[in-house]
Amino acid sequence: MLNHSRIHHVAIIASDYERSKHFYTEILGLQILQEIYRPDRQSYKLDLKVSDHSQIELFSFPSPPPRVSNPEACGLRHLAFEVEDVAAVLAYLRSHQIPAEDIRIDEYTNKRFTFFRDPDGLPLEIYEATTLDQPAGGTSAD
Repeated sequence: MLNHSRIHHVAIIASDYERSKHFYTEILGLQILQEIYRPDRQSYKLDLKVSDHSQIELFSFPSPPPRVSNPEACGLRHLAFEVEDVAAVLAYLRSHQIPAEDIRIDEYTNKRFTFFRDPDGLPLEIYEATTLDQPAGGTSAD
């Protein structure tokens, strides 16, 4: 049985490493912890700090197959980031020409959330840390 209370990292394979590196570091503002080029695999591995306890590993590989997104396939559905203010993050994303859905409210938690996509179409979510002070309504995040 797992006796751990948090996820250490999520690994993402990019079709265009430099474009995705720019997106995750310059647009989302994740800090680079380490970048390694692995010549035997013709692959980069970029470790990005999400929080004090979690990371994203961004990989490049020669000619990776495209990700199946629509219709949704079995496997990881999306990656969610908890933020203090969904509306502020949404405005920031849109100011950087990142298309994102309108804000919804999770009918079970009463928290605001929305979805956007990384350069390869990986669904990403921003989910508000605090609960709204109004009756629940809207649709569920999942």
